[in-house]
Amino acid sequence: MKIIIAKDYEELSEKAFEIMRAVVKEKPDAVLGLATGGTPVGLYKKMVADYLAGGTSYRRVRTVNLDEYVGLTPDNDQSYRYFMRDNLLDHIDVDLANTHIENGVAPDLTAECARYNALLRELPRDIQLLGIGANGHIAFNEPGTPFNSETHVVDLTENTIAMNARFFADEKDVPRRALTMGPKNIMDAKKVLILACGANKAEAVFGLVNGAVTEQLPASILQKHADCVLIADREAAALIGG
Repeated sequence: MKIIIAKDYEELSEKAFEIMRAVVKEKPDAVLGLATGGTPVGLYKKMVADYLAGGTSYRRVRTVNLDEYVGLTPDNDQSYRYFMRDNLLDHIDVDLANTHIENGVAPDLTAECARYNALLRELPRDIQLLGIGANGHIAFNEPGTPFNSETHVVDLTENTIAMNARFFADEKDVPRRALTMGPKNIMDAKKVLILACGANKAEAVFGLVNGAVTEQLPASILQKHADCVLIADREAAALIGG
């Protein structure tokens, strides 16, 4: 695992952008695995600014997202489809037909998981972007998720619901289930870029880098990935010497 310690969130976002841009420059039709949440927003802003300044084109890029809430339509402003369009996809030259995310309102969620797994096999990711939860979760894979699991329906923990409540008018509005790529899907990406920001992530980052590989800390599986880059700010890296 390559570890980059950034002095702050701005530098973290810049370093992440440099890696993402390099992937697209080298392979203009790259498949990008994307993530939601607060941490990647700075990266997405830099991707948009670079594109608008006449930099990187995403015209031939394909994207796949980690997860989506169950029960939210794509036009709901708290859905992850809406998040991706609002923060990135509507502001670059990517073809929206080539951007993919699980369907949170699919009538048969088991069939939707199978569909998404098949799509991931058809679109091998050149890079998969991740954040990390304070409990070591990646995507919506909570502690105890089998490492060999693929896209599945997950019941969100009370901790995750509470953490995501800041994006909703009221905690009761936070969906209780989600569709998420499994650890096996994540490990199938050619390159993994994981971002960690803030003191509340320090213990999870320590476990990711120095802990045992255990399903009780889902991110720890990344120790076994052949090309994983961790970018952490100083607070998140505090326990690994940052």
